[in-house]
Amino acid sequence: MRGRFTTTEDDAPFDIRKFGDPVLRTKAAEVDNIDGTLISVVEDMLDTMYAEPGIGLAAPQVGISKRLFVYDIGDGPHAIVNPVVEESDGEWVFEEGCLSVPGLSWDIVRPKEIHLTGYDLDGNEISIEADELLSRCFQHEMDHLEGRLLIDHLEGDTRKAAMRTVREMFLGPQ
Repeated sequence: MRGRFTTTEDDAPFDIRKFGDPVLRTKAAEVDNIDGTLISVVEDMLDTMYAEPGIGLAAPQVGISKRLFVYDIGDGPHAIVNPVVEESDGEWVFEEGCLSVPGLSWDIVRPKEIHLTGYDLDGNEISIEADELLSRCFQHEMDHLEGRLLIDHLEGDTRKAAMRTVREMFLGPQ
């Protein structure tokens, strides 16, 4: 994958959409065509992800309501088009944050292992068995494609307190 990947936060190609932006609550549409335009978007998404810094970034987080995400958990940049979680197993609790709710994190329970399918930027089908951090990254980005945020995984008083904090941070005092 070609790309610049040397961007700083001040000159990132995209602004990260924050809590309250309707695109973050909208289910993303399938990608119909993998072409040069999409590859350019992926490169800009990677530049933006590295500038923040993050380990994953879904297209809705940059205002593009398409089923696409990029990630890098330390082994180089990747993109997955039209991903689907085929299977999941186990349970893993881990403190998780989000570029769309910056500065906040919570312990989130997710499946420990997943089987993800989708397409690479050459249009080839891919199938990935992921566990722990990679699995969590995939699930987090998949949530964005479904219009969900990590706070949707919280329950009870923790959810109420998180929603109050997030609303005050991003929407102002209520």
